[in-house]
Amino acid sequence: MLYGLLNLSFWGYIAAGAVMTQITIAAVTLYLHRCQAHRAIDLHPIITHFFRCWLWLTTGMVTKKWVAIHRKHHAKTETVDDPHSPAVLGIKTVMTRGAELYREASKKDPKITEKYGHGTPNDWLERHVYTPHQSHGIFVMLFLDLLLFGIPGITMWAIQMIWIPFWAAGVINGAGHYWGYRNYEVPDTSTNLTPIAFFIGGEELHNNHHTYPSSAKFSLKWWEFDIGWLYIKTLSFLGLAKVKKLPPKLEKAPSKMQMDIETVRAVIGSRFQVMAQYYRHVVVPVLKSVKQELKQKKNPLFRSASALLRKDETFMSDKAKSQLSHLLEECKSLQMVYQYRVKLQEVWLRTAASQKELLEALQQWCKQAENSGIEALKQFAASIKTMVHRQSNPVG
Repeated sequence: MLYGLLNLSFWGYIAAGAVMTQITIAAVTLYLHRCQAHRAIDLHPIITHFFRCWLWLTTGMVTKKWVAIHRKHHAKTETVDDPHSPAVLGIKTVMTRGAELYREASKKDPKITEKYGHGTPNDWLERHVYTPHQSHGIFVMLFLDLLLFGIPGITMWAIQMIWIPFWAAGVINGAGHYWGYRNYEVPDTSTNLTPIAFFIGGEELHNNHHTYPSSAKFSLKWWEFDIGWLYIKTLSFLGLAKVKKLPPKLEKAPSKMQMDIETVRAVIGSRFQVMAQYYRHVVVPVLKSVKQELKQKKNPLFRSASALLRKDETFMSDKAKSQLSHLLEECKSLQMVYQYRVKLQEVWLRTAASQKELLEALQQWCKQAENSGIEALKQFAASIKTMVHRQSNPVG
């Protein structure tokens, strides 16, 4: 019994540990995150009950509490009310104390669970086992690990216990708002850690998720891979899952020459895609010509110009804001495209405006952009007229 009932080889223990930790990751991303928190998928009761039991054994997390904290994170992103924002708390704090921040958020605001945790399971198992005895499951898991794997089971159990606190609560909530690339200009610091998202269940594509939180699929570019989506497709094929929501697609209809209400809906509905396109097709071309001038003048700002123009001022340090101000003062063309970007954002921030007023505001913006004298801005304004929204059809 020294090596348990299974008596595995060294690599057998490695394989078993990898499988178990990936099941835990799958339970978090499919059940807690995409199914419960965002209602992007429906899971068959067999899968739901399996994931609930597995999470009780390997994490001790209560569905309602986890969902509540996560929903509040989306509702209060990067503010003092965000339970785990690196922009507010610092990257070191979130990376090293991710799980603790979840617990502290519940203690700090006892009403958070009722406010944000609606719609989660409330059956006999939840009321009498998983919630009142949330810490008991991990000791049951310790017993099972010792029984199956013997002494090495202690190490395997320890790895299971730190897996989610470190990778999900720490890395995704920390590094996923600090390092990486961004496809979409959402009003927060979310990033995609890597385009090949398989190690942490697809959660690595965090900027994509913050752009379309209710989407079941996190990979949005053709060169991105979300293993969580592969799991969903497999379960759908087996009749064990149903996709409810996918992100809409922003397309262009070349034959469409007049701006109308449909244009407004497309631009506002895909505003983060629009801003990403604005950066690529307007800011970048202007920046390239300006950088040459800055470099010739040996201006130190040319090295940081791209980062300064892309980052939201809300999340800039005072030093960065000062540098941006100096950059815009020296480069009038950059100042103009930057101001037009702000004005375009103001269109969809007019939440109290009617569709007619929004259409008039967008038409006015395009008219001014076309007369700006900047070719890239003129072409972008013309392209807005052709934008249409195509709703993706859920499958499964």
